[in-house]
Amino acid sequence: MPVLAASFDYDYLIVGGGAAGLSLAYHIAQEPRLARKKVLIIEPEAKAQNDRTWSFWADAPGLFDGIVAHEWRQIAFRSPGFERVIDLGRYRYKTINGLDYYRFVQRALADNPQFTIVRGTVIDLEDVADGVRVRSSCGDFRARYAFDSRPPDLAALRRPEKHRYLLQHFVGWEIETDHDAFDPATVEFMDFRGEQHHEARFMYVLPFSARKALVEYTLFSENPLPKVEYEAALRQYLSTTLGLADYRIAAEEVGAIPMTDHPLPARNGPHIINLGTRGGRAKPSTGYAFKRIQQHSARLVTALASTGHPPPDPTGDQWQFRLFDTLLLDIMRRRGETTRDIFRQLFERNPVERIFRFLDETTSWADNFRIMNSVSPGPFMRSIGQVLLGRPGQRE
Repeated sequence: MPVLAASFDYDYLIVGGGAAGLSLAYHIAQEPRLARKKVLIIEPEAKAQNDRTWSFWADAPGLFDGIVAHEWRQIAFRSPGFERVIDLGRYRYKTINGLDYYRFVQRALADNPQFTIVRGTVIDLEDVADGVRVRSSCGDFRARYAFDSRPPDLAALRRPEKHRYLLQHFVGWEIETDHDAFDPATVEFMDFRGEQHHEARFMYVLPFSARKALVEYTLFSENPLPKVEYEAALRQYLSTTLGLADYRIAAEEVGAIPMTDHPLPARNGPHIINLGTRGGRAKPSTGYAFKRIQQHSARLVTALASTGHPPPDPTGDQWQFRLFDTLLLDIMRRRGETTRDIFRQLFERNPVERIFRFLDETTSWADNFRIMNSVSPGPFMRSIGQVLLGRPGQRE
Protein backbone atom coordinates (compact mmCIF):
# COMPACT_ATOMS: atom_id res chain seq x y z
CA MET A 1 0.00 0.00 0.00
CA PRO A 2 1.28 3.53 -0.73
CA VAL A 3 2.00 5.86 2.15
CA LEU A 4 -0.92 8.24 2.68
CA ALA A 5 -0.15 11.94 2.26
CA ALA A 6 -2.60 14.57 3.44
CA SER A 7 -2.16 16.62 0.25
CA PHE A 8 -2.72 13.67 -2.09
CA ASP A 9 -5.44 14.12 -4.71
CA TYR A 10 -7.48 11.07 -5.66
CA ASP A 11 -9.43 10.33 -8.78
CA TYR A 12 -12.04 8.27 -6.94
CA LEU A 13 -13.07 8.19 -3.30
CA ILE A 14 -15.02 5.14 -2.11
CA VAL A 15 -16.83 5.61 1.19
CA GLY A 16 -17.24 2.18 2.79
CA GLY A 17 -15.40 -1.07 2.26
CA GLY A 18 -18.34 -3.47 2.47
CA ALA A 19 -20.08 -5.35 -0.31
CA ALA A 20 -20.77 -2.34 -2.55
CA GLY A 21 -17.56 -0.39 -1.95
CA LEU A 22 -15.29 -3.40 -2.44
CA SER A 23 -17.28 -4.46 -5.49
CA LEU A 24 -16.66 -1.15 -7.21
CA ALA A 25 -12.99 -1.19 -6.20
CA TYR A 26 -12.51 -4.69 -7.60
CA HIS A 27 -14.25 -3.81 -10.87
CA ILE A 28 -11.97 -0.76 -11.19
CA ALA A 29 -8.93 -2.96 -10.55
CA GLN A 30 -10.01 -5.30 -13.36
CA GLU A 31 -10.34 -2.48 -15.93
CA PRO A 32 -6.99 -1.74 -17.68
CA ARG A 33 -8.20 1.64 -18.93
CA LEU A 34 -8.50 2.82 -15.30
CA ALA A 35 -5.08 1.55 -14.20
CA ARG A 36 -3.70 5.06 -13.70
CA LYS A 37 -6.57 6.21 -11.50
CA LYS A 38 -5.82 6.72 -7.81
CA VAL A 39 -8.48 5.36 -5.49
CA LEU A 40 -8.99 6.02 -1.76
CA ILE A 41 -11.25 3.74 0.30
CA ILE A 42 -12.35 4.90 3.76
CA GLU A 43 -13.84 2.13 5.88
CA PRO A 44 -14.52 2.32 9.66
CA GLU A 45 -14.30 -1.44 10.38
CA ALA A 46 -11.62 -4.08 9.95
CA LYS A 47 -13.96 -6.42 8.00
CA ALA A 48 -12.23 -9.40 9.60
CA GLN A 49 -15.33 -11.40 10.57
CA ASN A 50 -17.82 -13.52 8.67
CA ASP A 51 -20.64 -11.11 9.45
CA ARG A 52 -23.01 -12.13 6.63
CA THR A 53 -23.57 -14.31 3.59
CA TRP A 54 -24.86 -13.36 0.16
CA SER A 55 -26.92 -15.66 -2.02
CA PHE A 56 -27.95 -15.16 -5.63
CA TRP A 57 -28.81 -17.02 -8.81
CA ALA A 58 -26.75 -16.77 -11.98
CA ASP A 59 -26.72 -18.27 -15.46
CA ALA A 60 -23.22 -17.10 -16.42
CA PRO A 61 -19.75 -17.03 -14.83
CA GLY A 62 -19.05 -14.14 -12.46
CA LEU A 63 -16.02 -12.32 -11.06
CA PHE A 64 -16.37 -13.99 -7.67
CA ASP A 65 -17.00 -17.61 -8.70
CA GLY A 66 -13.65 -18.58 -7.17
CA ILE A 67 -14.91 -17.84 -3.65
CA VAL A 68 -18.43 -19.29 -3.97
CA ALA A 69 -18.86 -21.38 -0.83
CA HIS A 70 -21.55 -23.60 -2.32
CA GLU A 71 -23.87 -23.81 -5.29
CA TRP A 72 -27.02 -25.78 -6.05
CA ARG A 73 -28.85 -26.94 -9.15
CA GLN A 74 -32.28 -27.29 -7.51
CA ILE A 75 -34.60 -25.23 -5.34
CA ALA A 76 -37.80 -26.23 -3.59
CA PHE A 77 -40.92 -24.13 -3.16
CA ARG A 78 -43.47 -25.29 -0.59
CA SER A 79 -46.84 -23.96 0.51
CA PRO A 80 -50.11 -25.60 1.62
CA GLY A 81 -51.51 -27.49 -1.36
CA PHE A 82 -48.49 -27.02 -3.61
CA GLU A 83 -44.90 -28.23 -3.39
CA ARG A 84 -42.33 -28.53 -6.14
CA VAL A 85 -38.62 -29.29 -6.39
CA ILE A 86 -37.40 -27.27 -9.38
CA ASP A 87 -34.41 -28.01 -11.59
CA LEU A 88 -32.70 -24.69 -12.31
CA GLY A 89 -31.60 -25.60 -15.83
CA ARG A 90 -28.79 -23.26 -16.86
CA TYR A 91 -29.04 -21.33 -13.57
CA ARG A 92 -27.16 -22.03 -10.36
CA TYR A 93 -28.04 -20.79 -6.90
CA LYS A 94 -24.85 -19.65 -5.14
CA THR A 95 -23.69 -18.48 -1.73
CA ILE A 96 -20.64 -16.41 -0.81
CA ASN A 97 -19.43 -15.92 2.76
CA GLY A 98 -18.76 -12.32 3.73
CA LEU A 99 -15.29 -12.98 5.17
CA ASP A 100 -14.18 -14.84 2.02
CA TYR A 101 -15.34 -11.87 -0.06
CA TYR A 102 -13.60 -9.26 2.12
CA ARG A 103 -10.32 -11.18 2.14
CA PHE A 104 -10.41 -11.89 -1.60
CA VAL A 105 -10.88 -8.25 -2.59
CA GLN A 106 -8.57 -6.87 0.08
CA ARG A 107 -5.75 -9.17 -1.10
CA ALA A 108 -6.29 -8.08 -4.69
CA LEU A 109 -6.18 -4.40 -3.74
CA ALA A 110 -3.16 -4.78 -1.44
CA ASP A 111 -1.03 -5.76 -4.45
CA ASN A 112 -2.28 -2.83 -6.52
CA PRO A 113 -0.50 0.52 -5.93
CA GLN A 114 -3.41 2.56 -7.29
CA PHE A 115 -5.48 1.77 -4.16
CA THR A 116 -5.15 3.21 -0.66
CA ILE A 117 -7.34 1.88 2.16
CA VAL A 118 -7.59 3.77 5.45
CA ARG A 119 -9.57 3.04 8.61
CA GLY A 120 -11.79 5.95 9.50
CA THR A 121 -15.24 7.50 9.53
CA VAL A 122 -16.51 10.08 7.05
CA ILE A 123 -17.84 13.14 8.88
CA ASP A 124 -18.81 15.27 5.90
CA LEU A 125 -18.91 14.65 2.16
CA GLU A 126 -19.44 17.72 -0.02
CA ASP A 127 -19.95 18.09 -3.76
CA VAL A 128 -17.93 21.09 -4.95
CA ALA A 129 -17.41 22.71 -8.34
CA ASP A 130 -14.62 20.47 -9.59
CA GLY A 131 -15.19 17.31 -7.55
CA VAL A 132 -15.74 16.35 -3.92
CA ARG A 133 -14.29 17.27 -0.58
CA VAL A 134 -14.40 14.88 2.36
CA ARG A 135 -13.78 15.52 6.03
CA SER A 136 -13.04 12.34 7.96
CA SER A 137 -11.53 11.05 11.19
CA CYS A 138 -8.40 10.15 9.22
CA GLY A 139 -7.96 13.48 7.42
CA ASP A 140 -9.43 15.74 4.78
CA PHE A 141 -9.22 14.78 1.11
CA ARG A 142 -10.31 15.86 -2.34
CA ALA A 143 -11.28 13.64 -5.24
CA ARG A 144 -12.78 13.94 -8.68
CA TYR A 145 -15.69 11.60 -7.87
CA ALA A 146 -17.00 9.99 -4.69
CA PHE A 147 -18.95 6.74 -4.42
CA ASP A 148 -20.88 6.58 -1.16
CA SER A 149 -22.03 3.24 0.29
CA ARG A 150 -22.99 4.35 3.79
CA PRO A 151 -26.43 3.05 4.84
CA PRO A 152 -29.19 5.59 4.18
CA ASP A 153 -30.90 7.25 7.13
CA LEU A 154 -34.39 6.04 6.27
CA ALA A 155 -35.75 7.19 9.63
CA ALA A 156 -34.96 10.78 8.71
CA LEU A 157 -36.29 10.39 5.17
CA ARG A 158 -39.57 8.66 6.03
CA ARG A 159 -42.78 9.88 4.42
CA PRO A 160 -45.25 7.21 5.58
CA GLU A 161 -48.18 9.08 4.06
CA LYS A 162 -46.69 8.48 0.61
CA HIS A 163 -44.31 5.49 0.68
CA ARG A 164 -44.15 1.97 2.08
CA TYR A 165 -41.53 0.96 4.64
CA LEU A 166 -41.07 -2.72 5.47
CA LEU A 167 -38.24 -4.92 6.64
CA GLN A 168 -37.05 -8.30 5.54
CA HIS A 169 -35.94 -9.54 8.94
CA PHE A 170 -34.60 -12.93 9.91
CA VAL A 171 -32.73 -15.13 12.32
CA GLY A 172 -30.77 -18.07 10.94
CA TRP A 173 -29.00 -20.95 12.63
CA GLU A 174 -26.19 -22.96 11.10
CA ILE A 175 -27.20 -26.44 12.18
CA GLU A 176 -24.96 -29.49 12.51
CA THR A 177 -26.23 -33.04 13.10
CA ASP A 178 -24.68 -36.45 13.69
CA HIS A 179 -26.83 -38.10 11.01
CA ASP A 180 -28.04 -37.24 7.51
CA ALA A 181 -30.85 -34.71 7.89
CA PHE A 182 -30.73 -32.43 4.81
CA ASP A 183 -30.91 -32.86 1.05
CA PRO A 184 -27.57 -31.34 -0.04
CA ALA A 185 -28.77 -30.99 -3.65
CA THR A 186 -31.76 -28.74 -2.95
CA VAL A 187 -32.21 -25.27 -1.47
CA GLU A 188 -35.46 -24.83 0.43
CA PHE A 189 -36.04 -21.51 -1.30
CA MET A 190 -39.36 -20.66 0.31
CA ASP A 191 -41.24 -22.91 2.70
CA PHE A 192 -44.54 -21.14 3.44
CA ARG A 193 -46.19 -24.06 5.23
CA GLY A 194 -46.03 -22.37 8.64
CA GLU A 195 -48.51 -19.94 10.15
CA GLN A 196 -48.47 -16.53 8.47
CA HIS A 197 -49.96 -14.44 11.31
CA HIS A 198 -51.23 -11.88 8.74
CA GLU A 199 -47.67 -11.40 7.43
CA ALA A 200 -45.39 -13.01 4.86
CA ARG A 201 -43.36 -15.65 6.76
CA PHE A 202 -41.31 -18.52 5.41
CA MET A 203 -38.40 -20.83 6.14
CA TYR A 204 -35.25 -20.81 4.02
CA VAL A 205 -32.68 -23.63 4.14
CA LEU A 206 -29.24 -23.70 2.54
CA PRO A 207 -27.90 -27.28 2.88
CA PHE A 208 -24.11 -27.36 2.75
CA SER A 209 -24.04 -31.14 3.26
CA ALA A 210 -26.37 -33.86 4.48
CA ARG A 211 -25.42 -32.93 8.04
CA LYS A 212 -24.93 -29.17 7.90
CA ALA A 213 -27.29 -26.37 6.82
CA LEU A 214 -28.26 -22.78 7.41
CA VAL A 215 -31.91 -22.74 8.53
CA GLU A 216 -33.46 -19.28 8.53
CA TYR A 217 -36.82 -17.87 9.60
CA THR A 218 -37.63 -14.88 7.36
CA LEU A 219 -40.46 -12.35 7.53
CA PHE A 220 -41.59 -9.40 5.43
CA SER A 221 -43.31 -6.91 7.75
CA GLU A 222 -43.04 -3.44 9.23
CA ASN A 223 -41.56 -4.44 12.58
CA PRO A 224 -39.14 -7.09 13.82
CA LEU A 225 -40.18 -9.70 16.38
CA PRO A 226 -38.78 -10.34 19.84
CA LYS A 227 -35.84 -12.68 19.30
CA VAL A 228 -37.48 -15.49 21.26
CA GLU A 229 -40.23 -15.69 18.61
CA TYR A 230 -37.76 -16.34 15.78
CA GLU A 231 -36.05 -18.96 17.92
CA ALA A 232 -39.35 -20.67 18.78
CA ALA A 233 -40.29 -20.84 15.09
CA LEU A 234 -36.88 -22.28 14.19
CA ARG A 235 -37.10 -24.94 16.91
CA GLN A 236 -40.59 -25.92 15.79
CA TYR A 237 -39.52 -26.21 12.15
CA LEU A 238 -36.47 -28.28 13.04
CA SER A 239 -38.42 -30.65 15.27
CA THR A 240 -41.81 -30.87 13.53
CA THR A 241 -41.01 -30.40 9.84
CA LEU A 242 -37.47 -31.80 9.67
CA GLY A 243 -37.87 -34.29 12.51
CA LEU A 244 -34.66 -33.24 14.24
CA ALA A 245 -34.40 -33.97 17.95
CA ASP A 246 -30.63 -33.58 18.32
CA TYR A 247 -28.64 -30.84 16.63
CA ARG A 248 -25.99 -28.25 17.38
CA ILE A 249 -26.19 -24.53 16.59
CA ALA A 250 -22.72 -23.76 15.21
CA ALA A 251 -23.39 -20.13 14.27
CA GLU A 252 -26.19 -17.57 14.15
CA GLU A 253 -27.11 -14.97 11.55
CA VAL A 254 -29.41 -12.04 12.39
CA GLY A 255 -30.44 -9.27 10.02
CA ALA A 256 -33.01 -6.73 8.87
CA ILE A 257 -32.97 -5.40 5.31
CA PRO A 258 -34.97 -2.26 4.50
CA MET A 259 -37.61 -2.87 1.82
CA THR A 260 -39.17 0.35 0.64
CA ASP A 261 -40.43 2.16 -2.42
CA HIS A 262 -39.08 5.44 -1.03
CA PRO A 263 -36.96 6.81 -3.89
CA LEU A 264 -33.30 6.43 -2.95
CA PRO A 265 -31.31 8.81 -5.16
CA ALA A 266 -28.70 7.37 -7.48
CA ARG A 267 -26.50 10.40 -6.85
CA ASN A 268 -26.17 13.29 -4.37
CA GLY A 269 -24.78 15.81 -6.82
CA PRO A 270 -22.76 15.80 -10.05
CA HIS A 271 -19.75 14.16 -8.39
CA ILE A 272 -21.28 11.90 -5.69
CA ILE A 273 -22.72 8.53 -6.75
CA ASN A 274 -24.56 6.36 -4.24
CA LEU A 275 -23.80 2.64 -3.96
CA GLY A 276 -25.40 -0.40 -2.37
CA THR A 277 -28.49 0.06 -0.23
CA ARG A 278 -27.93 3.82 -0.29
CA GLY A 279 -28.31 3.72 -4.07
CA GLY A 280 -31.36 1.45 -4.03
CA ARG A 281 -29.47 -1.72 -4.97
CA ALA A 282 -31.38 -3.96 -2.54
CA LYS A 283 -34.41 -4.96 -4.58
CA PRO A 284 -37.40 -3.47 -2.72
CA SER A 285 -39.66 -6.52 -3.02
CA THR A 286 -37.15 -9.31 -2.26
CA GLY A 287 -34.11 -7.83 -0.50
CA TYR A 288 -31.67 -9.50 -2.91
CA ALA A 289 -28.74 -7.16 -3.50
CA PHE A 290 -25.45 -8.90 -4.30
CA LYS A 291 -25.90 -9.38 -8.04
CA ARG A 292 -27.52 -5.95 -8.43
CA ILE A 293 -24.44 -4.46 -6.74
CA GLN A 294 -22.17 -6.23 -9.25
CA GLN A 295 -24.25 -5.02 -12.19
CA HIS A 296 -24.16 -1.47 -10.83
CA SER A 297 -20.37 -1.61 -10.42
CA ALA A 298 -19.93 -2.90 -13.95
CA ARG A 299 -22.15 -0.12 -15.35
CA LEU A 300 -20.21 2.57 -13.49
CA VAL A 301 -16.79 1.24 -14.48
CA THR A 302 -17.75 0.84 -18.13
CA ALA A 303 -18.79 4.50 -18.28
CA LEU A 304 -15.73 5.72 -16.34
CA ALA A 305 -13.42 3.83 -18.67
CA SER A 306 -15.23 4.92 -21.85
CA THR A 307 -16.04 8.58 -21.09
CA GLY A 308 -14.17 9.51 -17.92
CA HIS A 309 -17.47 10.16 -16.14
CA PRO A 310 -20.18 8.09 -14.42
CA PRO A 311 -23.21 7.47 -16.63
CA PRO A 312 -26.00 10.08 -16.52
CA ASP A 313 -28.30 7.34 -15.23
CA PRO A 314 -26.07 5.35 -12.85
CA THR A 315 -28.51 2.48 -12.23
CA GLY A 316 -30.38 1.97 -15.50
CA ASP A 317 -33.49 0.97 -13.54
CA GLN A 318 -36.74 0.69 -15.50
CA TRP A 319 -39.93 2.29 -14.20
CA GLN A 320 -42.17 -0.75 -14.75
CA PHE A 321 -40.13 -2.89 -12.34
CA ARG A 322 -40.23 -0.14 -9.71
CA LEU A 323 -44.02 -0.21 -10.10
CA PHE A 324 -44.13 -4.01 -9.66
CA ASP A 325 -42.04 -3.67 -6.48
CA THR A 326 -44.35 -0.97 -5.13
CA LEU A 327 -47.43 -3.09 -5.77
CA LEU A 328 -46.00 -6.11 -3.96
CA LEU A 329 -44.85 -3.96 -1.04
CA ASP A 330 -48.34 -2.49 -0.81
CA ILE A 331 -49.87 -5.98 -0.72
CA MET A 332 -47.39 -7.06 1.95
CA ARG A 333 -48.34 -4.03 4.02
CA ARG A 334 -52.10 -4.40 3.62
CA ARG A 335 -52.51 -8.17 3.65
CA GLY A 336 -49.13 -9.79 4.14
CA GLU A 337 -50.59 -13.29 4.39
CA THR A 338 -51.65 -13.15 0.71
CA THR A 339 -47.98 -12.97 -0.30
CA ARG A 340 -47.85 -16.75 0.11
CA ASP A 341 -50.57 -17.21 -2.51
CA ILE A 342 -48.87 -14.81 -4.93
CA PHE A 343 -45.57 -16.68 -4.77
CA ARG A 344 -47.37 -20.01 -5.00
CA GLN A 345 -49.07 -18.92 -8.23
CA LEU A 346 -45.77 -17.60 -9.60
CA PHE A 347 -43.97 -20.90 -9.05
CA GLU A 348 -46.92 -23.04 -10.06
CA ARG A 349 -47.63 -21.23 -13.35
CA ASN A 350 -44.23 -20.02 -14.61
CA PRO A 351 -40.92 -21.65 -15.51
CA VAL A 352 -38.23 -20.74 -13.01
CA GLU A 353 -36.13 -19.10 -15.75
CA ARG A 354 -38.92 -16.56 -16.34
CA ILE A 355 -39.28 -15.88 -12.61
CA PHE A 356 -35.54 -15.30 -12.24
CA ARG A 357 -35.43 -13.01 -15.27
CA PHE A 358 -38.39 -11.07 -13.88
CA LEU A 359 -36.71 -10.64 -10.50
CA ASP A 360 -33.51 -9.66 -12.34
CA GLU A 361 -35.58 -7.06 -14.23
CA THR A 362 -34.56 -8.39 -17.64
CA THR A 363 -37.90 -9.74 -18.88
CA SER A 364 -39.62 -8.42 -21.99
CA TRP A 365 -43.02 -6.71 -21.91
CA ALA A 366 -44.51 -9.98 -23.16
CA ASP A 367 -43.00 -11.95 -20.28
CA ASN A 368 -44.06 -9.26 -17.81
CA PHE A 369 -47.61 -9.73 -19.06
CA ARG A 370 -47.33 -13.51 -18.62
CA ILE A 371 -46.06 -13.05 -15.08
CA MET A 372 -48.83 -10.66 -14.10
CA ASN A 373 -51.44 -12.82 -15.81
CA SER A 374 -50.33 -15.82 -13.75
CA VAL A 375 -51.39 -14.35 -10.40
CA SER A 376 -54.82 -13.42 -9.07
CA PRO A 377 -55.52 -9.81 -10.07
CA GLY A 378 -57.56 -8.80 -7.00
CA PRO A 379 -54.75 -7.85 -4.59
CA PHE A 380 -52.88 -6.01 -7.33
CA MET A 381 -55.93 -4.04 -8.49
CA ARG A 382 -56.49 -2.79 -4.94
CA SER A 383 -52.83 -1.75 -4.71
CA ILE A 384 -52.92 -0.05 -8.11
CA GLY A 385 -55.74 2.09 -6.73
CA GLN A 386 -53.60 3.07 -3.75
CA VAL A 387 -50.67 3.92 -6.03
CA LEU A 388 -52.87 6.10 -8.23
CA LEU A 389 -54.08 7.91 -5.11
CA GLY A 390 -50.45 8.49 -4.13
CA ARG A 391 -50.65 6.79 -0.78
CA PRO A 392 -49.94 3.38 0.75
CA GLY A 393 -52.82 1.06 1.52
CA GLN A 394 -53.85 0.59 5.13
CA ARG A 395 -53.71 -2.71 6.97
CA GLU A 396 -56.88 -4.73 6.26
